[in-house]
Amino acid sequence: MALITTGKPLMRDLEQHGSLALYVPLEGGFEGRYQRRLRASGYDMMAITARGLGDVAMYLTGVHGVRPPHLGKKEIRTYFVPPMVSYNLEHLSANSKGLVLWILEGGMLSRQEIEYLTKLPQLEPKVKVTVEVGGDRQFRWTPLTDLLVSA
Repeated sequence: MALITTGKPLMRDLEQHGSLALYVPLEGGFEGRYQRRLRASGYDMMAITARGLGDVAMYLTGVHGVRPPHLGKKEIRTYFVPPMVSYNLEHLSANSKGLVLWILEGGMLSRQEIEYLTKLPQLEPKVKVTVEVGGDRQFRWTPLTDLLVSA
C-alpha cells in the first residue's frame, strides 16, 4: 500500500455500488486517510459505531424514542430523537456531493441490517454507506452486496 493514496478507486467504487464493506488494518490510520479524501472530494462524513444501534432503519431514517436509565428514582421518560441520516441530508451544504455514512465495528451487524444498508443508497441517492466489517493486512474493500452472498 502506498503511503500517499489518492482514494480515487474507493470513490469510484463507492459511487458505482453505493455501499462498500471495508477491511482495515487493525492498527488503524488508513481509514482516516480515505475519510479525508472523501471530504476533500465534496462529501460530508458521518461516522457512527454499530454497537448499540438497535433498529438500524429507525435510527437512520425515522424518528425514534430513547429511554435513558432511570436508576429507580425518577419516572420513566421517552425522548424522541430525529433521524440521523435524514437530519444530516437536510443540512448538507449546496455544493456537497452527498453524505457518506461510515460505520465502525460493522462485523456485529446482522444479515437483515446489512441488507438494509445495501438498499439505503437506493432509497436516498445522496447517501453512500461504508461498513468496516473486519481486519486485514492492507486496506481493501468489496461491494457490501458481496458480503451478503458469502454469508
